[in-house]
Amino acid sequence: MKLDVVLGLQWGDEGKGKIVDVLAGNYPVVARFQGGPNAGHSLHFEGKSFVLRSIPSGIFRDGAINIIGNGVVLDPITFRKECENIEATGVPVRERIAVSKKAHLILPTHRLLDAANEAAMGKGKIGSTLKGIGPTYTDKVSRNGLRVGDTLAADFRDRYEKLKTRHVK
Repeated sequence: MKLDVVLGLQWGDEGKGKIVDVLAGNYPVVARFQGGPNAGHSLHFEGKSFVLRSIPSGIFRDGAINIIGNGVVLDPITFRKECENIEATGVPVRERIAVSKKAHLILPTHRLLDAANEAAMGKGKIGSTLKGIGPTYTDKVSRNGLRVGDTLAADFRDRYEKLKTRHVK
């Protein structure tokens, strides 16, 4: 099987998503393996514009499977809106996408932590998008975060409340 990988060498807009979109028509699987829903990228075709933040560009390709891998940090609210916007155009998102149960969830407290961290840095701030991506990766690395698969657990709400309380301290 032929495999191409598009890697970025810097943070920010460097055109990765647009390159993947050009290549996506040649592959049965398009995967996103890391990153979060920051600025996203715009795709324009058939007189319509789409902004993709979490969903791989192959979502618009018939027969393509799109994977959101375990290295991605996923904001469930942003992801749901993105899916709904694409589905409204007739694209069968649910049939074309798979999300790893090990992808970490961006929680509302991650956004608050992101803003607080940025404010605390003053003039030395990094220019965060304030989407909670950095704090979510911090939880992922420290093995304290919640993952997509955790939403299926009977004690999910308890886990969420415990993590939320830990963030507030």
